Amino acid sequence: MNPITVHITLSTPIELVWEYFTSPSHITKWCNASDTWECPLAENDVTVEGKFLTLMRAKDHSMSFPFKGTYTEVAPFEKLAYIIEDERKVTVTFEERAGDTIVTETFEPETIHPEDQQREGWQAILNNFKKYVESLEQ
Repeated sequence: MNPITVHITLSTPIELVWEYFTSPSHITKWCNASDTWECPLAENDVTVEGKFLTLMRAKDHSMSFPFKGTYTEVAPFEKLAYIIEDERKVTVTFEERAGDTIVTETFEPETIHPEDQQREGWQAILNNFKKYVESLEQ
């Protein structure tokens, strides 16, 4: 399967975007794909071989899952690369362009869910990140 790529563009300085994307106190406020889900816990050691854990949970507590991985590359304000628990690779890039910050995530799809569903889910989380960041900038 080919990697899937999703992205957003923010009119926020890259240093702030990095902070909001990597700080557990911010991650718990944006890391979900819909308003019926929440992120009650985030841990993030943003170093090479550092671990992260993000717990995503339905607000009615009917289901939850941990999203865990290990960083393989960390270039502050530029790039994060990591391997998630099921051995799939993910790359996140941060690029400044004409006063905007572009966040791009590229990930290896899993084989259980259709690729369109995976793309929509990852894009929804990134869209929620954008919504959160824009709420802070007002």
